[in-house]
Amino acid sequence: MRKRDKTCLKATANDPKRRQRMVCLMSEEELRVVDRYLEHYKITNKSRWLRETILTFIHKNMDEDYPTLFGEHDMRR
Repeated sequence: MRKRDKTCLKATANDPKRRQRMVCLMSEEELRVVDRYLEHYKITNKSRWLRETILTFIHKNMDEDYPTLFGEHDMRR
């Protein structure tokens, strides 16, 4: 069990339930890479790791692509 697993808060009644399923197909090689990574870093909860990894990537890109009043070229003048 990872240290983080011990410190994560348990879901409360107020937390939204995860009712939507998302399916992703992978090749055998891709799955082996993911499983090797999870084993190497001792990650026991694959679905939480996938969820956090995907959402972190999305939030990072949304922050970088946030619309501005002026274009980058105009701001560098």
